[in-house]
Amino acid sequence: MSQILHLNPTILTRQKVAIFLVWLFHLSGMIGISIGFEDWFVSKTPINLSLVFALVVLCFPKLDRQFWIAFTVFFLGGMIVEWLGVHSGFLFGGYSYGDNLGPKVFGVPWFIGLNWALLTILSGVIASHLFRKKWLRILSGAALMVFLDFFLEYSAPRFDYWTFDNGLAPLQNYVAWFGISVLFHFIYQRVEIVGDTKLSYHLYAAQLVFFIWFYGFYQL
Repeated sequence: MSQILHLNPTILTRQKVAIFLVWLFHLSGMIGISIGFEDWFVSKTPINLSLVFALVVLCFPKLDRQFWIAFTVFFLGGMIVEWLGVHSGFLFGGYSYGDNLGPKVFGVPWFIGLNWALLTILSGVIASHLFRKKWLRILSGAALMVFLDFFLEYSAPRFDYWTFDNGLAPLQNYVAWFGISVLFHFIYQRVEIVGDTKLSYHLYAAQLVFFIWFYGFYQL
């Protein structure tokens, strides 16, 4: 990836602008929500997810057939498991979606499918950068997804993303998340995706910082 960026100044410039936008959006959201503009900023969550998707499309150096097949599998897989979760409570426990993740299909916001796809790809790029052995990449990629979800779950009800019937997410939710993430990362490691490592780190870190901030903020 570093060689690609060295040879292509256009991609390098896009990467710098993308990283700036990532932190601008997330830090603006953190500040805005913290000082009392929660409703306005949280309602713009679909715009933020759309930005992340656009940055991946613009900055990843190879958006070939393999990439789009994998992206579609993760998107549809995410929608299916969420549909099963919402309508049966079997996977994650009893929960329902609120209004701030945008339009729903059979009770599931299609942006949550986009989130599954993006998070799988970003964590897959990071895990592939960290480890050589595929089984370590699979487990670490899944762990990155669950780690982010742990902090996200504390803000989800407050942000009207989703709400569990008994309040906080049960252990069952994290076990299911890890199992599904392992499956998705197994698929990811079977596909040759050339990602932007630096941007992937920044996208993951920005989301993690955002939700860790509000994990602490709402505990005060």
